[in-house]
Amino acid sequence: MRIIAGEFRSRHLASPPGHIPTRPITDRVKEAMFNLLRGHFEDVPVVDCFAGAGGIGLEAISRGAAHCLFVEQSRVCAKTLTSNIESLGVQDRCDVVIGDALSPALPTRLRKSPHVIFLDPPYALTEDPAQQARLLDQMARLAAHMDASGYLVVRTAWPFQDARLEHPQLLGPETHEYNSMAIHLFQPAAAQGPVTSP
Repeated sequence: MRIIAGEFRSRHLASPPGHIPTRPITDRVKEAMFNLLRGHFEDVPVVDCFAGAGGIGLEAISRGAAHCLFVEQSRVCAKTLTSNIESLGVQDRCDVVIGDALSPALPTRLRKSPHVIFLDPPYALTEDPAQQARLLDQMARLAAHMDASGYLVVRTAWPFQDARLEHPQLLGPETHEYNSMAIHLFQPAAAQGPVTSP
């Protein structure tokens, strides 16, 4: 796993121990996702939910994000994430919350309105109707605290088993398919205009 662009381009990041189930995003899909959001990272706060070892949030930091709040439930993954933050020397630009990314209390941990929020939940969670409802509710709660011109980005398996990725507090999704996965872009309902990258 590595940073692919920006201040820390080509820097390698540690991965969690092999017995920990993770689903790191490929460089190709990560590059495509960040290209969709080009111009949306400079000097803004971002959030990386289900952060794992931090590959997405640290990519955003490398591309100019002012701050990233990482949320990861596994203490083992969080330890690797903290090590990656320290290896890049960006402790002052990062906070790590060890806990459930779908907790209703999470919005209270936000420093200020994030501009981009990443959610990369386990695929099993997005395919279970009850858990998917929890995810949608959390997306709506987070959207209510976002910069109105920002983006909420969700990765799922493709084809998505249940197409109900809709909520009255969210605009979108704009979906981009990459072989076995999809990236869905949403905006808060308060945003003006279509969901498009600049």
